[in-house]
Amino acid sequence: MAGDLPALLATSFRAVMDRVHDQLAADGFADVRPAHGFVFQYLSLRGGATAVEIGEHLGITKQAAVQLVDELDRRGYVERRPHPSDGRSRVVTLAPRGWACVHRVVELWAGLERQWEDLLGTERLAQLRDDLGRLISATSGGRPVPLRPLW
Repeated sequence: MAGDLPALLATSFRAVMDRVHDQLAADGFADVRPAHGFVFQYLSLRGGATAVEIGEHLGITKQAAVQLVDELDRRGYVERRPHPSDGRSRVVTLAPRGWACVHRVVELWAGLERQWEDLLGTERLAQLRDDLGRLISATSGGRPVPLRPLW
C-alpha cells in the first residue's frame, strides 16, 4: 500500500528498540531508557562531552541535559571529570557500567543482524542496508542525520 513504508520503518525501529531494551532489562540494565542510549552512543564515539554538548546533540536544553547527566551519574553510567581547559565545565565520560551497557547493545545489535541475515540472506540484507542508506540520504538532502530521540 502506498504511503505505509515510513510507518513500517518507524515500526521496525520501535521493535528493535523494544527488543534491545527488554534484553538489557533482563541483563541488569533495567534502569536504561532509550534516551540514555543516545547519550551513551554519543559519548562512546567522542570519548567525552560537556552537558552543553550533550544537550546540543540531543536537541534539548542545557538544563534538561544536566538533569539527564545527573540521573546517569547517580545510576553509575557516567562520570564527571574536570574540563582540561575550562574550569567552569565538567567533561562527562562513560563509567565502566556505561561501557558495559554499550558493549551489550553492540552484541544485541549484532545478534539481530545475524537473525536478519538468516531470514533474508546475505545479499538481500546488504541490498537493504544500501537501499536504506540511499533513502536516508535522499530524504535528508544528503546532510548527516543525527541519531537522537524524538520523544
